[in-house]
Amino acid sequence: MIKKFVLLVVILALASCSSSKPAIATTKKAAAIQTRTASTKRSAPAKPIGKNYPSTNNTTEVIQSTSKTVVTSDLINNYVLQFKDIAIGNMQKYGIPASIILAQGILESGAGRGDLAVEANNHFGIKCHKDWLGESVRHDDDSAQECFRKYPEAAESYRDHALFLVGKKRYETLFTYEKDDYKAWAKGLRAAGYATDPNYPDKLISYIERYNLHQYDCQVTGKNYVAINKTVPAKKSAYDVNSDPKIIMNSNDPNLYEVQKGDTLYSISKKFNVLVDDLKRKNNLTDNAISIGQRLKVK
Repeated sequence: MIKKFVLLVVILALASCSSSKPAIATTKKAAAIQTRTASTKRSAPAKPIGKNYPSTNNTTEVIQSTSKTVVTSDLINNYVLQFKDIAIGNMQKYGIPASIILAQGILESGAGRGDLAVEANNHFGIKCHKDWLGESVRHDDDSAQECFRKYPEAAESYRDHALFLVGKKRYETLFTYEKDDYKAWAKGLRAAGYATDPNYPDKLISYIERYNLHQYDCQVTGKNYVAINKTVPAKKSAYDVNSDPKIIMNSNDPNLYEVQKGDTLYSISKKFNVLVDDLKRKNNLTDNAISIGQRLKVK
């Protein structure tokens, strides 16, 4: 009887052990699967972030002067806005066309991004010469490590450029030209030896006409300025006020503003508390060129 009881206990114990093993195995397998799933989720790559590409209207070009500089049309426009008032003041005081001053500044300084402009605030590539008593820097140009003038600020470079032209006898002929004859001045600068590049006059004239710099000469002389369109005309759209004769004729439309003498897109944007980019978009403008009498959608 005792043997039968012992045998029954052994059988029950074996049955209990046998039934518990699959449960443990299942738990380990589930844990392994769960671990692999969690690992896969952690290692999943993040979605790529889209890049912000520049506007197709913001063209790029290389300016080669005392250094090779890559600039965009927006950078050049900003440079003009920054220094146009100084250029106008120098034209009034010294008789040098503001358009020539700005065009030379763009070309010689790489629109303020060239090495000399950054290191020495020298925006016109003026070398030391014998009469220079101020600070200087060394820079490779026609020869290695030539001496160039250094200024405490860019405005001083603009002032020295005017004094340089006024004070040098070889530039006397320039001041016999009409004050706003930028083509004669561009060619005269090359003839007087300001630059050795045979294309120097064409480069200056190109900047003046592409960026409508002659308008600043007209502000001083009081002459009417007519923009020279050097860009491909944009397609007309519902936002182009100049393509809709009904809008042009409606002079009482409060959403329109007629460009006045001395206006720029920047000054108009401030007047109506809008962004320059918004003005260009509303009026389908490809650059910052505007002309007196032009009607712009401002709201």
